[in-house]
Amino acid sequence: MNTAISGKRDPVVRTITRNDLVESFAAGLRDFQRAPRFGLLLGTFVAVGGILIVASLTALKMVYLAYPIAAGFAIIAPHLATGLYVVSRELEHGRPAPGLGFIWRTVMNRSEVRWMGFVTLFIFIMWMYQVRFLMAIFLGMSGADASLREFLTMILTTSEGLTFLAIGNLVGAAISLLIFTLTVVSFPLVLDRDVDLVTAMVTSVRAVAASPGPMIGWAAIIVVTLVISALPMFVGLIVTLPVLGHTTWHLYRRVVVPEGEASAAGAPAALPDLSMPSAPMRL
Repeated sequence: MNTAISGKRDPVVRTITRNDLVESFAAGLRDFQRAPRFGLLLGTFVAVGGILIVASLTALKMVYLAYPIAAGFAIIAPHLATGLYVVSRELEHGRPAPGLGFIWRTVMNRSEVRWMGFVTLFIFIMWMYQVRFLMAIFLGMSGADASLREFLTMILTTSEGLTFLAIGNLVGAAISLLIFTLTVVSFPLVLDRDVDLVTAMVTSVRAVAASPGPMIGWAAIIVVTLVISALPMFVGLIVTLPVLGHTTWHLYRRVVVPEGEASAAGAPAALPDLSMPSAPMRL
């Protein structure tokens, strides 16, 4: 068994199927129904924040950043959902839904969660810079000074605008896929177990490599759901964000083998080059 930077054993990952996605979604929906308070509060906070951001960009004549900010929301969503993982974990152990104070203390006591948040925020900032860079290349200063209607006309009816849109979406998709691969299980993992940042991200990469089809499918579901939810002035996020967060926790539970159960039946090593010894071992 491989050893992490911290000196502990690496988490073991399982392969999953589409049925795991369906069952995780059902479990996430049940968690939201059982404890909707925090999820609705978080969703409302994000929706109001989105509205204020768009209003500010409009007032500053920077409406061209509204779309990339909305698209880049998937980058920081895993960090925003950390509190939802706390709720799902408490419900999973048969305890009542925690209050805001308990959720805050739990998240703040995990330094690796804060470091993961820093990583995602840094990449989000880089995402915004690459949008400005591509716009300067293809649209020049005319894009920065345009109103929303003029900007949409520019990118949809000119060759430069269509090229900017195509390349921007391709670069954005690549960045989003990278972030998803690094964070799909790493946020719940660092919240749930005493692992270092690098080990958590490597485990997340291994999880995606072990089940590329279902994992990429889950990434597509997240992106499509968030984009559709953001269209009606972000109102849809009030419900979809907490459901996706709870679902992510249950998917993590299906992907990462719990401590002490690495050699249990039904928990094979996910990757051939990272396979476990045949003899039972306890994490």
